[in-house]
Amino acid sequence: MLRQLIPVLLLTMVLSGCSIQQSVETAKIENSATLCVVQNPEVRAGFLHSLESALADNGVRFRVVDRMTVPAECRWTANYNARWSWDLALYMSYAEIQIYKDGLRQGKALYDSTAGGANPGKFIDADTKIRELVSSLLSVKTASIFQRTYGYSSVI
Repeated sequence: MLRQLIPVLLLTMVLSGCSIQQSVETAKIENSATLCVVQNPEVRAGFLHSLESALADNGVRFRVVDRMTVPAECRWTANYNARWSWDLALYMSYAEIQIYKDGLRQGKALYDSTAGGANPGKFIDADTKIRELVSSLLSVKTASIFQRTYGYSSVI
């Protein structure tokens, strides 16, 4: 009996190290605010395109600014970072989006599969994941827009 239990325990320990982490601290951006997305040239251009599309879909007014010359009128800023890894295929292994108001962090979305190891769940569609992170990051604002527009909110 013990001989059969040892391989199961070892396999459990190995697979538990193959975790994918995702966390979101929701930010509530003021309706009249413009979010300045600070361009990160070290990240693949596709990430910024997906981020812009997700922000637009969530009704956020934004503009992309150069990280070396962020205008003083940018009270709300968004910084992002992402990495791609190779394991039989190229996949986004890390993504982080942080939103600041006047230099103070208001929200953060993080996806990290760098410890994913043998976990096949790490092979995600980057655009879909970015959209999911942005929607979660801005969920309070999205809900408040729905409530103001239609006069009620519902939980499914």
